[in-house]
Amino acid sequence: MILVGRVRMAPPRAPVAPPVRSVPADAPIVLFLPAHDEEATVGDVVARTPGRIADHPVLCLVIDDGSTDRTAERARAAGAEVLTSEVNRGLGAAVRRGLDEAVLRGAVAVAFCDADGEYAPEALPALVAPILAGDADYVVGSRFAGTVRRMLPHRRVGNRVLTLVLRLLTRTAISDGQSGYRALSRRAAERARIVHDFNYAQVLTLDLLARGARYAEVPISYHFRETGTSFVRLGQYLAAVIPAVHRQLKTDVDLLWPDDGHPADATPATLRSAG
Repeated sequence: MILVGRVRMAPPRAPVAPPVRSVPADAPIVLFLPAHDEEATVGDVVARTPGRIADHPVLCLVIDDGSTDRTAERARAAGAEVLTSEVNRGLGAAVRRGLDEAVLRGAVAVAFCDADGEYAPEALPALVAPILAGDADYVVGSRFAGTVRRMLPHRRVGNRVLTLVLRLLTRTAISDGQSGYRALSRRAAERARIVHDFNYAQVLTLDLLARGARYAEVPISYHFRETGTSFVRLGQYLAAVIPAVHRQLKTDVDLLWPDDGHPADATPATLRSAG
C-alpha cells in the first residue's frame, strides 16, 4: 500500500483475467433501474429495453426506492419486475440491491442506468459486449466519449473535476467518472462493494480497479432529464461523496481479483458490507 497523509492508496495493478467459468447459454443479462418517483419516464425506459442480446434473454428489474407516485405501477405495466423498498434508502443502497438481485438470478452480465430517460436503454448491447467477449469485468458508458445533447454547465464542470480525481487515484484512463450507465460481469457484481447509500460512482470504481478488475469504456449518448428533479445538489453531493471516497481509500484492498480470499460460502451482500 502507498501511504499519502493518513490515506492508504492501493498501488496500481495489472488487470488479471478471472478463471474461465462455464455459463449457461441462456443465462440472462440483467438491466436494473434504480427509481424514485419516476412515473413519467420509467415505463418508456423499460419498454425500450432490448428483449435479447446475442443468445441471452434480458431481464429488466426496477428497484423502486420508496417512491410515493405510480413508479411501480408504470414499470410493471411496461413489463419490468419491480422490487420495492418502503422507504427511500438512497441510490447507493438501490444499486447494492440491484447487484444482489442480478447475482441471485444467475446473470452473465448486469447493467444499470437511471430510470429518468437520461440514458438510452438501446445502448445496452454495446455496454455488455466487452463482458460477453471476455475482455472486461467493469464497463462504463462514457458520455464524453459519445454524445452529450444537454448537460447543465455546473454539472459538466463537476463531472470533469471528479473524473480527474479518479484518474489520478486509479491511474486509469477514465473519461467519465460519474456516468450513470455501467455494466459488470457476474464475478464483478458478486464482489463489488459500495460503502455508502447516497451514491456509488466513485467508491465502486475505486473498489473494483484497486482489486484488478479489467476496465473498459464505450461511448454513449446522454440527454439531461426533461421531467422530475435530480437528487444531486453539488454541496450535498460533495459532503457525502468525499468522506466515502476517503473511507474507501483507507480500506485494505490487498486481495487479488481472481481469488479474493473470502470464504466460499460468503454472500454478495456480505462482501459488499465488508470494510
